[in-house]
Formats: sequence, structure tokens, C-alpha cells
Amino acid sequence: MSKIIDSFTEKNSFLSNFTPCRVSYAGVQFLSVEAAFQAAKCKEWEDTLKFRFLSAAESKKLGRTVKMRADWDDARNYRLVVMEQLLREKFSDKNPELKQKLIDTYDAELVEGNTWNDTFWGVCGGVGKNHLGILLMKIRKDLIRKG
Repeated sequence: MSKIIDSFTEKNSFLSNFTPCRVSYAGVQFLSVEAAFQAAKCKEWEDTLKFRFLSAAESKKLGRTVKMRADWDDARNYRLVVMEQLLREKFSDKNPELKQKLIDTYDAELVEGNTWNDTFWGVCGGVGKNHLGILLMKIRKDLIRKG
């Protein structure tokens, strides 16, 4: 990899989970990956439905207040499975312009750089697991392979 994209803002904002796009979780449509992801962690179905028409920012805020599923943070990393499912839908034929933009990053290393200390999904101050970037690169590789 020759290039590093370490900011999911401005021309690379399409990589952010806050980018408006239609995705679904459990048969329900949401307005962004962030909204669907926050809905997916809810223990109660009624809470899940509260995220349907919220923006990504509103969803992130509400997501801090809901009762989470018991398996959300367990060793099987259910949240990684959900995130991959949502990202695959975001960058599918359902959203062809987003799909092409991801493919166009070609061999760049994707790093969700941040200043809010998210070291699970991204990297802050040089430290982090970068799970979001890793999932995006995995999906990009699959898209390129499929042609």
C-alpha cells in the first residue's frame, strides 16, 4: 500500500459511518450506517425502532442511553459482524456511487484517524485497532476481486 487515507472527512467523508445512505438492519431501513449500528446494539426492539429516522449524530447521542444487548461486547465480537454487514450494504449496488468511490481508493491504507480516543474502530494518537479501516479494506478487496 502506497497511500494512506487517515481522515474520513472532506473528499473522503464517504468512508465515514455518518455519511447519509440507506441501509437496513433486521428488516428496518435507516438513514446511515451509524444509525443502523446504534439500533443494532439495543436490547429492546422498541429502542431499535427509535433510530429509523434519526441522523447519524442524533443516533450516536441516543445510542449512549439505550440498554445494550448482552452479547454486544462479548468475545465473538457481534458488533464487528454487524458493522461488516452494514458496510457491505452501504458499498453495494444499492449505493453505486459509494461503491465506486471505495473501489477508487484502490490500494490506499484506510485508517479511521480520530481525536475522540476511539481506539477500537480507529486510531487516535498513533494507537488503535482500526477495525473500521480494516473492514473497509476487506470489502474493497472483495469488490475489486468481483470486478
